[in-house]
Amino acid sequence: MYKYFISLLLVLACVNVYAQQADETQKDTIVYKTNYGLRLGVDISKPIRGMLQSDYKGFEFVGDYRISKKWYIASEIGFEEKTTQEDFTNSTAKGNYIRLGVNYNSYKNWLDMNNEIYLGFRYGFATFEQTLNSYEINTGNPVFDSQTITTPITTTGLNAHWTEIMVGIKAEVYNNIFVGISGSYKIMVSVQDPPNFKTHFAPGFNRVYASNTGFGFNYTISYLIPFSKK
Repeated sequence: MYKYFISLLLVLACVNVYAQQADETQKDTIVYKTNYGLRLGVDISKPIRGMLQSDYKGFEFVGDYRISKKWYIASEIGFEEKTTQEDFTNSTAKGNYIRLGVNYNSYKNWLDMNNEIYLGFRYGFATFEQTLNSYEINTGNPVFDSQTITTPITTTGLNAHWTEIMVGIKAEVYNNIFVGISGSYKIMVSVQDPPNFKTHFAPGFNRVYASNTGFGFNYTISYLIPFSKK
């Protein structure tokens, strides 16, 4: 009797183990799909900066398109106008720019989440004009004061090319609505200067330092237009 009872327990135990393994296999085969599509938005840091700084105006539209689980094609397009005051000069640069590149999402999402911690690369191009609003001429004679010239001189048709590396975060705060923050390190490839003057600011690049490097920052709100789920 005990023999049959023990045999029954062994059979039940084997059936239970098999059922658990089958259940786990079934769970493992469940695929959680996420949205693929075009995400469009704006950088809200630029209009905020414009309200806080009287010498700045700007706006930027952002977008990306998901091409795989980890990779996105990304772009930013915008306009900036910035007046720069130096020791002896006052100048204004204004124009349009575009940045094109890719983002790689290194964050492993849970279930059907769609957040990002990404590393990005961009190529940037800007066309702009530079106006020398005023400048001082040093006479070299301590008896006479420096002469200030206030007749504006505008040079059009200038351009700039650069590359940049970005690090950023995007979080889905509501269904298909994302907020993001990113920072970038920029390296100027080439920039045109007006005659006898140095370009201090290039739209899309920000301040142009002597080292031909710069930094950028944005804070975005965007909406994903889903085309499919994968």
